[in-house]
Amino acid sequence: MAAPVTSRTGHVIDGQQIAGGGETIDVVNPATDTVIAAVPAGTAADVDAAVRAANKAFVSWSQTSVDERVAVIRRISAELGARRDEMAATITAEMGSPISFSLNVQASLPIAVANGVADLIDGEFSFSEEIGNSLVLREPIGVVGCITPWNYPLHQIVAKVVPALAAGNTVVLKPSEISPLTAGLFM
Repeated sequence: MAAPVTSRTGHVIDGQQIAGGGETIDVVNPATDTVIAAVPAGTAADVDAAVRAANKAFVSWSQTSVDERVAVIRRISAELGARRDEMAATITAEMGSPISFSLNVQASLPIAVANGVADLIDGEFSFSEEIGNSLVLREPIGVVGCITPWNYPLHQIVAKVVPALAAGNTVVLKPSEISPLTAGLFM
């Protein structure tokens, strides 16, 4: 039996799924030319609310230890692995990738990327470094805006969101309107 395609739509702001304001955008399966979902287009008010929530979350997230960030990233990776079939089915439905490619690349590569980032900050990466008589500190800077393309929706989300979180930043993500369901599933 094939994995279900996610039906989750809407924005996730401040940990809550909301419908969003304004118009909706149809998500079309390119293989069948059928509408498989409608997602909110997002308004300026939605963006403002997301940035406010990310700023609020930054206060505490930026103070988490590297060990805590590693643990969160490993949980993200584990959840991606547990939902790999659903991720692949959703990617195939919304952007047309063959299911074998969606399973083996689209839904599997992001798991390796997330683990790679966790491994990097858990080991060899230094958030502070002495160079000569100077101290270089790598510190969180705030809210990171991430815009992702349609063709590798999950990989691009993971490749942008996970390093931002690893560095102690918070994120506002704007996925492609062609393949937005993967972002909802990731959230």
